[in-house]
Amino acid sequence: MGEQGDGVELRDIEIFLTLAEELHFGRTAERLHVTQARVSQAIAKQERRIGAALFERTSRQVVLTPLGARLREDLQAGYERIRGGMETAMETARGVRGSLRLGIFGPNAHDLAPVTKLFRQRYPSCDLSFHEVGISDPFGPLRTGQVDVQTCWLPVREPDLAVGPVIFEGPMSLMVSDDHPLAGRGQVRLEDLSDCVLPAIPEPAPHYWVEAVEPFRTPSGRPIPRGPQVTTFQEVIGFVLTSGLAAVVHADGPRYYQRPGIVYLPIEDAPPGRWTLIWRTAAETELVRAYVRAAEEARGKLRHQGLEPAAETRRRRSRPESLT
Repeated sequence: MGEQGDGVELRDIEIFLTLAEELHFGRTAERLHVTQARVSQAIAKQERRIGAALFERTSRQVVLTPLGARLREDLQAGYERIRGGMETAMETARGVRGSLRLGIFGPNAHDLAPVTKLFRQRYPSCDLSFHEVGISDPFGPLRTGQVDVQTCWLPVREPDLAVGPVIFEGPMSLMVSDDHPLAGRGQVRLEDLSDCVLPAIPEPAPHYWVEAVEPFRTPSGRPIPRGPQVTTFQEVIGFVLTSGLAAVVHADGPRYYQRPGIVYLPIEDAPPGRWTLIWRTAAETELVRAYVRAAEEARGKLRHQGLEPAAETRRRRSRPESLT
């Protein structure tokens, strides 16, 4: 793969595959740390070489042509093998080894399986362990050194913590008991939460972080009552079943916590819940960086699992922003 003549550069393949995933020139450039002009030039070069368009471009969206979609399928597996082989060789040369402690909320380990499998393939000599993080102290295990890197829902606005890529996102739901007044509605809106009692998540969980999932006011400003304090998801389920509590939950709720007497109601106007990886900036290690890289590479597989909802994908691609 040379840099002159008719050869195809590996970087150009990477640009094509990243644009095929992001469908946005600006985000592709930002993700690859290149200019938008470099992205445009690489795509134009490939289209000239092939003799047909790979993307359809308008002022509002970028979509793959049928030929572009076919090329993406043909190139993806080979590119991942090449990159994986290079990563393995480099890490072997650097002698990366040791232990990595991964903090997770609830069933995150299931959703992270593609990331963890890729990491284990790359670093078979490294010891990876899992440690559950409680919702009442989401950043404590990182700060005390109990974990090295962890999952967390966004936003995270902590000056001592680094925030990685969005690894998966999904729709939000309202969890209620089957005899709750809203249980028969089928779906709800954020304004309906003023008729609910939501759980109280105590400090040291930051107010802004709790509010992102369990809001304190409706969009019109009506206060949302608070009920008993909870520190684990199992406590939330217990109060929902026995005390009339309701709780706003991420997509892993209906995916992994289907229980007798529990109903999940989609919140039709709620933004998607987004999850990322975070770590303590001062304690960043090569293993932490390696796991984050694995997460970035596995994002496409996570989306194929349905962890990025189609509705959110359409919403993001139709936003009225410049795409080139």
